[in-house]
Amino acid sequence: MPEISHEELLARIGQAYYLDNRSKVEIATEHGISRFQVARFLDEARAEGIVHIEIRRPGRDAKIDAKALAASLGVRRVVVVKTVEDDFQQRDMQAQAVAEEIKREARTGMTVGISWSRTLDLAARHVAELPKCNIVQLAGALPVSGGGNPLELVQRLGRAGGGSTWPMWAPLVVDSAATASGLRRQPEIAEAMRKADSLDLAVVAIGAWAPNLSTVWDRVDNAVRQDGINKGAVAECSGRLIAAGGKTVVSELDARVLSVTVEQLQRTPKVIAVAQDAERADAVRACLAAGIVHTLVADESLAKELQSHSRNKGVSA
Repeated sequence: MPEISHEELLARIGQAYYLDNRSKVEIATEHGISRFQVARFLDEARAEGIVHIEIRRPGRDAKIDAKALAASLGVRRVVVVKTVEDDFQQRDMQAQAVAEEIKREARTGMTVGISWSRTLDLAARHVAELPKCNIVQLAGALPVSGGGNPLELVQRLGRAGGGSTWPMWAPLVVDSAATASGLRRQPEIAEAMRKADSLDLAVVAIGAWAPNLSTVWDRVDNAVRQDGINKGAVAECSGRLIAAGGKTVVSELDARVLSVTVEQLQRTPKVIAVAQDAERADAVRACLAAGIVHTLVADESLAKELQSHSRNKGVSA
C-alpha cells in the first residue's frame, strides 16, 4: 500500500474511532500499532483540529421551547438542534440527536425499522450499543454522493443490538410499476415489507417534494415530478408522497418505489422523524397531519418556522 501522511493517518484513526465506533484494539491491529499509540493519535488529532468534537444538548441553545412546540404540533417530543452553516456538521449534529432518540426509545425484543438518508446513515454510526432488538430496512437503496447505503446502515444497527436483521435487497425507485411489482414478490423483499406491518419503532427522514429538498426528486423525470405536484404532494417520506392535509398521494412514483407505506407508519406506535431547513416546514406539517410523526428532530430554522406558524394559527383562530 502507498504510504500516507501522518495527518491522513490521524484522520483515518479519528474516523474509525469516532464515526465507525471501532475499538482502539481493532484500530491498532489494522494499522500495526499499539492501542496506546491509538489513544495518543486520537489526542493529537483533536489537538490539531483534525477531529472536532462538539458536545450538545439539543434544544438548550436553540431558544425554542421544545415542549411547547411539541404540544402545539400534537407530537410527543420535539428535539431542536442548533442551525449551523456547514452542511455536513448540521447533518452530523442532527444525526447525533437521532441516535440519542433511538437509544432512548429502543427496548429489548422490539422490532425497529429504519429508512435511509444521509442523516440516518450518520445516526447509525453514532449508535454503538442497543438492547437486543430486530432491525428492518424500510426503504430500498438510493445511493447519493457522500453517503453510505441502507444495507450497511441496517447491518450496523443489527450488530449494535445483536438481533436479527431484515434487509431489503432492492433499489428504492425502479423504472416501472411492473418492475416494482415483480421485486415485491421476491421472498426476501416481501419478508422485509411484511415486517414493516409489525414495527414497534420506526426512524425516517422527511423531504419536501421540490428541487433540492428530496433525494428522490432528482432520481425521477419531470413527468413523475409534475404528477406528484398536480396531485398535491408537498412531502416525501421514504419515497412516499403526502399532500398538505396529510392524505397519501397515489401517483406513478408510489407504484415504482419499494419502501414502507404511509399506512404502515401510521400503525407504528413510535416514529422518530428527522428534518432540516425551514423550507421543509410544509412537508413536516403534512407528515404531522398524516399521523406518522411522534418524535421530531429538527434544526433551529425549521423549528422556528413551525413555531411561528403555530402561533399565527392560534392568533387567527
